[in-house]
Amino acid sequence: MRWLSSTSILVVSLAACGVFVAACGAASSAQSRSAEEQIVNAVLAAPEPLRMGAEVLGYGADGTLVTLREGSPANPLVCLADDPARERFHVACYHRALEPYMSRGRELRAAGRDGSEAIAIRQDEAREGALLMPSHPAALYNLSAPARPSEPGREPEEAGRLFVIYVPGATVEELGLPPAPADGSPWLMYPGEPNAHIMISS
Repeated sequence: MRWLSSTSILVVSLAACGVFVAACGAASSAQSRSAEEQIVNAVLAAPEPLRMGAEVLGYGADGTLVTLREGSPANPLVCLADDPARERFHVACYHRALEPYMSRGRELRAAGRDGSEAIAIRQDEAREGALLMPSHPAALYNLSAPARPSEPGREPEEAGRLFVIYVPGATVEELGLPPAPADGSPWLMYPGEPNAHIMISS
């Protein structure tokens, strides 16, 4: 399959991971959450065996994104803490090979680009080879809820999970997956495109 080729490129399309911090209100919220609290909440998105040793990005006292915990070489995940500027709780963990794409998304969002614009720009950059991405499938884990956990490290109430596996260039014919949601089964979003990915909800 093309997505196993060494020349394949991988593009992540979830706007939730192109993080930017609002100019107002973020600093005070970030100050109320310690690095430890942000870390234990961020890794909730990951499968339990991969939580220990994952790199964690979170928010400093001024609301800027910082590295809260360096990752272990044996752990491939980078986890993103809950954005204090947003009302809903959302954390995500993704393969570290996706970090260049994620970082670019944050740059674009900080510059005022909306989600669809940020996706389109990165798609173009990936096609042109300006945005280097992994040549292999890679996972992303999302956890979201209407409100934040009642205590650090506890999964929030009414939490929902979304699992994503990026398979750049993969098609419906290659994978045997529908191109749209159907009866709760996995489906292939953007088939044949650089940002093709399998969506799996739970």
